[in-house]
Amino acid sequence: MARILVVDDERNIRRMLRGLLEDEGYAVAVAGDLAAAKEAIAAHAPDLLLLDLLLPDGDGLSLLQALRAGGSAPEVIMMSGHGTIDAALRATRLGARDFIEKPIQAERLLVAIDNALRMRRLHRENSALREELAGRRAIIGDGPATRRLRDEIARAAASDARVLITGEHGTGKELVAHALHAASRRRDQPFIKVNCAAIPSELLESELFGHERGAFTGAVARRLGKFERAQKGTLLLDEIGDMNPTTQAKLLRVLEEGELERLGGERVVQLDVRVIASTNRDLPRLMEEGRFRPDLYHRLKVIPIEVPPLRRRPEEIALLAHHYLHQFCSSYGHPPRRLGRDALQLLRDYPWPGNVRELRNLMERCVIMADGEEVAAAAIAPLLGVSSPPPVAATAVAPTADGSPPPTATLAEALEAHEKMLLRQALERAGGNIAAAARALGLDRSNLHRRLRRLGLDARSVSL
Repeated sequence: MARILVVDDERNIRRMLRGLLEDEGYAVAVAGDLAAAKEAIAAHAPDLLLLDLLLPDGDGLSLLQALRAGGSAPEVIMMSGHGTIDAALRATRLGARDFIEKPIQAERLLVAIDNALRMRRLHRENSALREELAGRRAIIGDGPATRRLRDEIARAAASDARVLITGEHGTGKELVAHALHAASRRRDQPFIKVNCAAIPSELLESELFGHERGAFTGAVARRLGKFERAQKGTLLLDEIGDMNPTTQAKLLRVLEEGELERLGGERVVQLDVRVIASTNRDLPRLMEEGRFRPDLYHRLKVIPIEVPPLRRRPEEIALLAHHYLHQFCSSYGHPPRRLGRDALQLLRDYPWPGNVRELRNLMERCVIMADGEEVAAAAIAPLLGVSSPPPVAATAVAPTADGSPPPTATLAEALEAHEKMLLRQALERAGGNIAAAARALGLDRSNLHRRLRRLGLDARSVSL
């Protein structure tokens, strides 16, 4: 039920509007002046204000201005018995959704209220979607490679310099590009992506630079290219290594001069666009083969960022797997699930040729195909196309007197025993101080805490 506050100094109007709106199913409060309106706003947090222009203790526009300056505010429809074009324009500039003249026509008012509340719902849904999208685009992980990547993104985002992002398929190059844009001064401007590998070479030039009507067969109207659509914002040239040589030459000219001409056009368009390029190809090798221009390569590679493959950050596999498992359980309406110890060991041992994208897809398949609250290695192995390993023992193999694993230990058991020994030694040297032990081991405190919990170790008992 939407909450509406009626602010008007005439009692009959307040009574009439209250009855009309309550009959329509709204929760209604009323106020006769600005002071009462401010108290009612604080008490009821209305979704919409019907606000009179002239009130005994001030101007309704001053309240509208104060609400907008305060950030999150209700929708406002101004009312006036002395309506003028100037007053309506001022109200609109200050953020009023509509302006209604007295005497009030009930049908006109109800339509205005419905439109205003619908816009409010859309804004809230858009905000929620943006927050969800930001969460899905977050760079997950706390290992050394990911911390270094975040630091490079933060440094690069502070400038408008061009960035060349390299990395294998599925490592998250587009996530890095989004993070660069989101942390830059252009964050509120467009982020435009063009996949240079997915567009036929004969159409790529038009896609990037646009064309005028009649520029070629089928060009029946002017079309803006990706560069112009990204004005003031960021343009991601994805898979730049697949761009044909002719388009490479034209792109180089645009980057050098900061302007372009649409195909078939004569007018020069000045550009203010930050360019980010990404590729999984070996560009130096392509240059040696004559398939990529060295001058374009150096124009793009002002700031190089390499996204590490998943096999180089194995300490993050469990964190990423649980993140995606939780995400897809929520998306598909499934109860929460967890990965068994044997499943986690299988994930750590797998080489991940498809990197994070492959892991994400695997977790989605697990949510759809696997049964039970705990996902075991036996359920994951067929999805990866590998043989299922023997179950991991619930308790670790007992180490020898010096803390090393026994000769009969498997590789997984030996690694776990060795990790326990290293953590115990670091905690003993640090006197049980988690922060000091983490620094000595080159870990984050949170990372060390997780490892201790996984291995069943207690910092206090280790230091005794």
